[in-house]
Amino acid sequence: MIDSTDISAVILAGGRGSRMGGRDKGLLPLAGRPMIAHALDVLKPQVGSIIISANRNLPRYARFGFPVISDEHEGYQGPLAGILAALKQADTDWLLCVPCDVPALPPDLAQRLAQALEAQPADLAVVHDGAKLQPAFALMPTRLGPDLEDYLNRGERRLGQWCKAHRPALADFSDMPERFANINDEREMRQILDSGLLDPNISPGR
Repeated sequence: MIDSTDISAVILAGGRGSRMGGRDKGLLPLAGRPMIAHALDVLKPQVGSIIISANRNLPRYARFGFPVISDEHEGYQGPLAGILAALKQADTDWLLCVPCDVPALPPDLAQRLAQALEAQPADLAVVHDGAKLQPAFALMPTRLGPDLEDYLNRGERRLGQWCKAHRPALADFSDMPERFANINDEREMRQILDSGLLDPNISPGR
C-alpha cells in the first residue's frame, strides 16, 4: 500500500501562460482567491507534503507556506522540467503531479492513482478521464528522477511520451472528467465558476 504520508505533491505553476496573455495563471483570481489556492486546498488532505514549481513571482508563491522550486533548465522547457526539479526536491518515495490551472481537482486523486498502481503492473500511474489520458496528473516514484533527466538532456519534452514509456497504470476517472478541465482563457474561467465544482466551503483568502 502507498501511504498518503509518503506522497509529495507538486503543483506545476512554471509555465508562460501564453494563452492568458502571458499572465501567471497560478496567481490569477478565481472566486476571490488565486487559482493555485484552490488546488492547494484540495491536495492538502491527500498527501504528506506539497511543493510549488514556479519560474516567476517566487515571493508571492512562497506566501502560501510551501517550498517553491524553479526549473533547472532555462527557457520554460515545459512541465517535465518542473517535475524533474520536484523529483529531486521531494523527500518521499512518491510524487503526485498536477497543473496549477485545474482548480476543481478530485478529492480522491492521490488515492485512485495509488490504487491503480497497486492493481496494475506499472512504473507510474496516470489519470484516464474516460476519453483520453491526462498525463499531467500522474503519480510516480521519485527514483525515476535520473531517467527523466536523461530524457530531457536528449532534447525530449513530451510528457505523454515519457509517461507511456513507463507502462503507466491507468486510474479511471470516467465518472468525473470535468474535474480535469484546465483554464486557458476568460471563457473557461467563467465556466468553472458556473459549474459548481469549486468547494463552496472554502472562504476567500490569499
